[in-house]
This record gives sequence, structure tokens and C-alpha cells, in this order.
Amino acid sequence: MQLQAGVICAIFGAMVSFAFGIWNETLTFLLVLMAIDYFTGVAASIKEGSGLNSNIGFWGLLKKGLILLVIIITHRLDVLMGSDIVMGGAIFFYLANELLSITENYGRLGLPLPERLKQMVQVLRARAGDEEAKKSDRSSKGGKSEE
Repeated sequence: MQLQAGVICAIFGAMVSFAFGIWNETLTFLLVLMAIDYFTGVAASIKEGSGLNSNIGFWGLLKKGLILLVIIITHRLDVLMGSDIVMGGAIFFYLANELLSITENYGRLGLPLPERLKQMVQVLRARAGDEEAKKSDRSSKGGKSEE
């Protein structure tokens, strides 16, 4: 029985190593933030009285899983190109996204937030809105990205 558990752990470890490479603290931090974001989102929904919706919860977890798939793809790109840049950039992008979402959830829960942090969230929201507007404008005109 112990041998089977050891084999299962070894196979799991090999799969994780193949998918993400050397496990680093940024990846651990991303997973911690994903969990905090999910639970604060659930708590905020309960507090607001909208209750829990299994469909919304499913899609939230699916989005977290898709983020991890993007991280796997970026790691494989790094391996292909012999670099360490793509995965790190993707992780930092998603770290910022998760931190923003957690901050919004804390606001929905009515927890006190420093004024400076609230201002930073508003700036990030505005910039994200500007980027989305640019993308939709380009796609509606059939133009390509200038970036």
C-alpha cells in the first residue's frame, strides 16, 4: 500500500515538474492568492445577500484552472526559447489581477481599506477599461493591434 502511494506521489511530482518547471515562490504566491480570491468572493456574495450559485462558483474555479493552463503554456514557451522570462511575466500579470480582485472583494465585504489602496484600484480599473475600449475599437474597425 505504501509503495502505491509513493508511486502516485512520484508521478504527480513528475507531472507538476514537467508543467511548471522548478517550483518557485511566485507560483506558490499565485496559488495562495487564487485561493484567497475565491474565498473572499464567496464571502462577499454571501454578505451581499446574493447567496451562493454553483454555476458562478464553477466558472470561477474554471477560470482559475485556465490561468494555470496559461502558466503551463508560458513555461513550455520558456523551455522552447531557452529563457526564463515568459512564465515570470505571466505569473506577475496574474498576481496583479488576483490582488486587484481580492482588494475589490474586501471592499464588498466592507472591510476598511487604506485610501491610497482604493485610489490604486480605481487607477487600475480605469486603465483596464481603457485597454478593453481600445481592443473593442480595433476589432470593430477590423484593424490590427499596434502594440
